[in-house]
Formats: sequence, structure tokens, C-alpha cells
Amino acid sequence: MNENPPPCPKCSCEYTYEMNALVVCPECGHEWVPAEAGAEGGEAAGERVVRDAVGNVLQDGDSVVVVKALKVKGSPSGIKAGTKVRGIRLVDGVDGHDIDCKVDGFGAMQLKSSVVKKA
Repeated sequence: MNENPPPCPKCSCEYTYEMNALVVCPECGHEWVPAEAGAEGGEAAGERVVRDAVGNVLQDGDSVVVVKALKVKGSPSGIKAGTKVRGIRLVDGVDGHDIDCKVDGFGAMQLKSSVVKKA
């Protein structure tokens, strides 16, 4: 972590401190992640960034590879590790399922970005 955390974006207080991955302002109580506050790697501050299991930034239309075997409800077999999925779409899903895609042999489904890597 940094020796000098950034000032609070709401009240400009200099006395902010770090608590785990968050930076906290003692005056107004605002909490934020420092990477979201600044434009990291040229990304806009309000833009949602989805990263895969190894930290690569994912975008709509990318191809990904499943990195671990997944169980699928209603199917006798699951999705095997190494299955390639083309043309993903990033969504605000439920329970961390932030990728909408079609998997060959299974059809349309949502996956978590933590179980795929960019191809």
C-alpha cells in the first residue's frame, strides 16, 4: 500500500487512511478503492472493468477459455476445463455472473469472470 494515500474525492481531506483494499476518509466517512478513483491504464473513472482469472481486462466480443471444470444444472456432464467460448458479452449479472455467452453443446448461459481467461 502507499505511504501517502490520496485525498478524499468528496471533501478533499488529507487525513485519509487505508483499510485493507479501501481508502477511508475520517471526516466524511467516504470509502473508495484507489484504483477506481484514478484513471488506471487510460480507463475512465466511471467505467466498469471486468477482469479474468489472471487479471486481463475483458471486453465485449472477446474469446475466453474456461480454466476449471464447471457443473451445469440439468446436464449429466459439465463444462470441461479448456472449453473455448467466443463472442462474450459483459453484463451486470447476479451473484458475480458477469459474462453472458453461448457455450457449444450447452447453449446460452452466464459465467463468472473468475473461471475464465482471455484466449
